[in-house]
Amino acid sequence: MIWFNPFFVSPQKDNGYDIADYYEIEPSFGTMADFDELIAEMKKYNIEMMLDMVLNHTSTEHPWFQKALSGDKKYLDYYILRPRKSNGDFPTNWQSKFDGAAWSAFADSKDICYLHLFDVTQADLNWRNPDVRIEMSKIVNF
Repeated sequence: MIWFNPFFVSPQKDNGYDIADYYEIEPSFGTMADFDELIAEMKKYNIEMMLDMVLNHTSTEHPWFQKALSGDKKYLDYYILRPRKSNGDFPTNWQSKFDGAAWSAFADSKDICYLHLFDVTQADLNWRNPDVRIEMSKIVNF
């Protein structure tokens, strides 16, 4: 078996773990046709494949996050957004795995923050939203 790191379209802020499009291959790694050929060749030799799927967050360049930034109510609920505390502090004292607070201002808002447990460009998804679960299921099945 070969275990592949993420190779989907990404701004590469975190070595591909900041996915902007789950349905396309990052051009520096080839094309979907190349991937299909790889799968076919691996099958010839009975080599299995495992993909490192990033399902906790998306890149802030992902269309869902961009739609959320534009105020689309459906996509606002795709991410974990919280108001600042009344004293202006972040919603929690959680720290990012990358350094600093796990919260950043959402868009130009001074009052709303989004959660990013990793890099600031990796917005955490709201898995309590059934639409997110449906979308991620489609991605996994793809």
